[in-house]
Amino acid sequence: MAPKRRAASFTKAGGKKVKQEPEPPKDAYQSAREALKASTPQEKGQRKVDVHCVQISAEVHEDYDCMLNQTNIGSNNNKFYVIQVLKSGNGFYCWTRWGRVGETGQSKLLGPYSAMDQATREFQKKFREKTKNSWEDRKSFVSHSGKYTLIEVDGDDEAEVKVETVDGPEMKATKNVLPCTLDGSTQKLIELIFSKQMFNDAMEAMNLDIKKMPLGKLSKAQIAKGFEVLEEIEAAVKSGSRRHDLEELSSRFFTIIPHNFGRARPPVIDDGTIIEQKKDMLLVLADIELAQTLQAEAHKPKEVEAVPHPCDKDYQSLNCGLSLLGKDSEEFKIIKKYLDVTASPNRKPKIVDVWTVDRETEEERFGENDHLENRRLLWHGTNVAVVAAILKSGLRIMPHSGGRVGRGIYFASENVKSASYVSAAMGFGVMFLNEVALGKEFTITSDDSSLTTPPEGYDCVIARGHVEPDPSEDIFITLDGKQVAVPQGHAIRQPQYEGSSFTNSEYLIYKESQCRMRYLLKLKL
Repeated sequence: MAPKRRAASFTKAGGKKVKQEPEPPKDAYQSAREALKASTPQEKGQRKVDVHCVQISAEVHEDYDCMLNQTNIGSNNNKFYVIQVLKSGNGFYCWTRWGRVGETGQSKLLGPYSAMDQATREFQKKFREKTKNSWEDRKSFVSHSGKYTLIEVDGDDEAEVKVETVDGPEMKATKNVLPCTLDGSTQKLIELIFSKQMFNDAMEAMNLDIKKMPLGKLSKAQIAKGFEVLEEIEAAVKSGSRRHDLEELSSRFFTIIPHNFGRARPPVIDDGTIIEQKKDMLLVLADIELAQTLQAEAHKPKEVEAVPHPCDKDYQSLNCGLSLLGKDSEEFKIIKKYLDVTASPNRKPKIVDVWTVDRETEEERFGENDHLENRRLLWHGTNVAVVAAILKSGLRIMPHSGGRVGRGIYFASENVKSASYVSAAMGFGVMFLNEVALGKEFTITSDDSSLTTPPEGYDCVIARGHVEPDPSEDIFITLDGKQVAVPQGHAIRQPQYEGSSFTNSEYLIYKESQCRMRYLLKLKL
């Protein structure tokens, strides 16, 4: 989707016009849990034989394939169990492998059996023994104390991404692939935000066991169950439940969302900080699932003589226009100065490229706030693993999210603040600059995590910090006929807010329609 052209003009805070030149420039978000729970399970496709079964050349028979997990913090258990029925030639086998999460473990291959039902009976017997459930009733699986839990993954092989990079072996082997139509910088960006290795690294950084929740097969239902257990843990912590109860609930969470702790005892989730970290982890996981789904849909085989380049498919799946800014343009120079004067002097990121962003339907949604003045261009940092989901669905108020200023979308006037939320991949990070319609501001100087909306009569909440970019250095750019303030000065002390519990100011909106993504920055960290 090509972005619309828009006129941008730039004005100094004192009113002096700097320059004017033409420059290139929902899907509404349902709550994470509702969307996850409402999703329709995919039909099971051809399963893959466990990679550690090397004794025979085989295929999985029908859908006789399961991954089981069991975590018990008190006993320092964090273990898995794999069961499969395999077909090799005219014979059938029952394969099992078990052990500590993160390790290869032990294995056993039973067979060959001349009759298929002999192998399936062995499979069903083992499944019942380990889970206390019958295989026939797996769709209504019930977890039992001291037994393994079935880990749900989407079994459609088409969900697995076959092409990791444009230079990969799959690309070289594919005929009639059209040349990429994207400019070189945009192509590299798309490769980065859809990189399978990047997604894997992000999950491993969160201690997630990617063997149990493999890319392309992440289950919405399993993520939703994780949210449900976290809600139970949160309620238990608030009510002052016993340590033993929190231990059992934490064991359930790590059973549902497998983690690799090595030989260390899994930790008890027993305070609000850890709960918020795990919520954030599941939100990232949900966005990775969305990006993988987008990619899988875009790469479904079609009966055509020539197919678009994989990067073109991924780009088109976003329904979002990205236009590369020239490094000699006035817009680029203003953005670079904004970053330079508000970044950390000790760890200043370097701009690689900047794009204008034009999300489908966002202009119309943002137009609901035409009556609001007091607009600023503000920073939002994030994990590279969720960038594709953000470009597709916009910045969203997650139902399970929170923070020091409540459940809203967080922005900052200083790059150093938003940069603390950037998780890099392959040495690169991504940040967004957003036009935010602030309207009437409500100021706070101490934490209030209960906020879900501004006080009556106000349009936003600003947690004022000790420092703020020098307002006398602000310039104003005109975007779609509206004046938008852009800081250009170094941060200076704010004596009136010396007693604030915030060092840097945080800007909060509680309506998604009050922001519009304007620029995406790829940074070298």
